[in-house]
Amino acid sequence: MNWIAIINFLLIAGAIQGFIFFGVTFLLKKKIGPAILFLILTVLFISLNNLQAWLIDSGYSTGLFYLKHMLVPWYLLILPCFYSFLLYYLKVDEKLKSFINLALWILLAELVIRTILIAYVYYLEPSKDVSVIEGYTAMEEVINAIFSLIIFSKAIILVFKKTSLYSEILSFDDIKWIKAFLILGSAVFLLWIIAMVVFNSTGNETAYYPLRLATSFILYWIGYQGLFRYTIIQDRILLRKSFPQQLLTKELTKRGNDQKSDFVNEKHNKSFSELEELILTHQKYLDPLLSLEKLAAELAISPGHLSKLINVYSGQHFSDYINGYRIEQSKKLLSDSTFQPYTIVAIGLECGFNSKSTFYTAFKKFTGQTPSDFRAQYD
Repeated sequence: MNWIAIINFLLIAGAIQGFIFFGVTFLLKKKIGPAILFLILTVLFISLNNLQAWLIDSGYSTGLFYLKHMLVPWYLLILPCFYSFLLYYLKVDEKLKSFINLALWILLAELVIRTILIAYVYYLEPSKDVSVIEGYTAMEEVINAIFSLIIFSKAIILVFKKTSLYSEILSFDDIKWIKAFLILGSAVFLLWIIAMVVFNSTGNETAYYPLRLATSFILYWIGYQGLFRYTIIQDRILLRKSFPQQLLTKELTKRGNDQKSDFVNEKHNKSFSELEELILTHQKYLDPLLSLEKLAAELAISPGHLSKLINVYSGQHFSDYINGYRIEQSKKLLSDSTFQPYTIVAIGLECGFNSKSTFYTAFKKFTGQTPSDFRAQYD
């Protein structure tokens, strides 16, 4: 199997995966919000574009002149849909306008122009010379690339420069995955420009293969990441609204056994009580960025003194001490049937952990069970 065949295989495999993702999401999601809608449309248009490219490269064609030359520029709709997904995901859809309507009008105009040119060549061109259609295809791609680049630039400006517009979302998601996608997208745009230049100057269609391989990878990645992240963030928003009735209200840490230490005295007893009061009353344990230095500054003591205070009175180091509160909070939510609809990952993140892996590791360490096994006991 040569490399072109491998790329074509990945192309059709990616397209099929995209169609499955599109269908399954529609079937399994009881309610399709605008963000999810535009996400799955992004995946759908990438899939349709890759499928069309695969059909052409594989030699599947039709004897009908019109259908043979009716190339639908599905790629024109990819960036407008992704940008619309961003607007709804970041909850700035009321502040910024999408490009969907403009893209649809451009697509319609291009299909009409292509239809007219196909009819002209078929009925009025004696030799049926398709060079005029090929020339239009090249011009159409350049126009669409410029249009897509404008939208892509808008997305970059929104994500990297206008963080003040979506500061609320940043408390739930650091959007590093979106930034990574945009960086990857920049590389894809470069491949697109190179492919157009090489093809229009040499006629070598293999220039598009790196681009198609990259879009296949994007298709796999963006569908999973977007749907997973959106589900998590929606759960976290709803969870946070319910938290006031489910917060920890009493001391849950155990003091260490080293109560005979010279460090233990009435003054330090009071300091440790103040520490626990601060952590519970102000829910400091829910802050994923909480650090020893940050907590010490609020208590007006040195980090070293705070560390020793925690070690002696709880028998734990700082991380385990704080994670103890987080685990107790997550156990409270996981054992409550009211929170059954929410994902375990969303609960872990809302309880102060900064990732799924740290939550699962800490939960196993403190309870000897995975969060899934723990929740299953209360089903």
